[in-house]
Amino acid sequence: MKKKTILITGGAGFFGSLLKKELLDKDYTVVSVDIEKDTFTHPHFTAYQGDIRDMELLEKIATQYKFDAIFHVAAMLAHAVKDKQFLWESNVDGTRNVAELAKKFGIERVVFTSSNCLWGESFDRPVLETDEPNPVEIYGRSKLEGENILNEYTDDFHAIMFRCPTIIDAGRLGLLAILFEFIDEDRKVWVVGGGKNRYQFIYAQDLVDAFVKSLSYSKSNIFNIGSDDVPTFGEAYEYVIKQTDSKARVANFPRWIAIPAMQVAYFLRLSPLGPYQYKMIAESFVFDTSRIKKELGWKPTLTNSEMLQRAYAYYHKNRKEIENRKDVSAHNQAAKMGVIRLLKWMS
Repeated sequence: MKKKTILITGGAGFFGSLLKKELLDKDYTVVSVDIEKDTFTHPHFTAYQGDIRDMELLEKIATQYKFDAIFHVAAMLAHAVKDKQFLWESNVDGTRNVAELAKKFGIERVVFTSSNCLWGESFDRPVLETDEPNPVEIYGRSKLEGENILNEYTDDFHAIMFRCPTIIDAGRLGLLAILFEFIDEDRKVWVVGGGKNRYQFIYAQDLVDAFVKSLSYSKSNIFNIGSDDVPTFGEAYEYVIKQTDSKARVANFPRWIAIPAMQVAYFLRLSPLGPYQYKMIAESFVFDTSRIKKELGWKPTLTNSEMLQRAYAYYHKNRKEIENRKDVSAHNQAAKMGVIRLLKWMS
């Protein structure tokens, strides 16, 4: 039986790189289009450097291959770009182009990474796929609009959407690198409001598994995805610290000080933590994952604590090289601390 040919948008990024390697290991043919240069090589892999807003480029690629699916994982992050219009066009207009491409070329399915940033408030229960989204910042709004676009095309192809919390594995950096730097330098690791809140992550390889399983799913659907047995932030940080030689310790930042301070810092453009982060940093958010377990036969393999430990161990081993990285995706480099560096000096 002939293996499928997959187009990945964002194949040079953190998650896209893991996804393409797994597909190639399973003997799929993989083509990637990414705004960043991709130096990865494999006999069954082709990389195009380009912008998914460029429909002419996408059509040029699609005329050369018979794609069975598009794995649409390309996205611009709010903390990684200053030009919010560029973010919106990349995430929204880019998704429209992907949908139009699939329709025009008869591609059977589009699989999309949506986000838990569709919400910006705490829930006192697991969040269901049927709960009404209410994003509080541009990234979440762009992901919701991406879902809305794909829902317009369900008569043309199978639209499968995974609502993902923070994706973590060895090599995941971005905002997490700020936490890892504190641990690496034996600083106080701050939690807000006692660190009793529970915030779900997803192990990157578990998300890869969901994408592979989606190739055998012949419907359109939205799936929540995430880890099981979610610990509190305080418990997860304590776990990572205990697995290392770090002398870091978890410390509490009173909520009544922390939240207004983060709001002011973001307003003054002194902090990478935007409205979603400062609203949710002291809140709880966990997806109900019953649907994906039933429909796709999927299940998670790592807990929040275990995946954080993997990511920190990678950071610790490669910190010097990480600090010198240039021209890589936002998740593959450390986010700039801004005013948070002052907090580090006080820790």
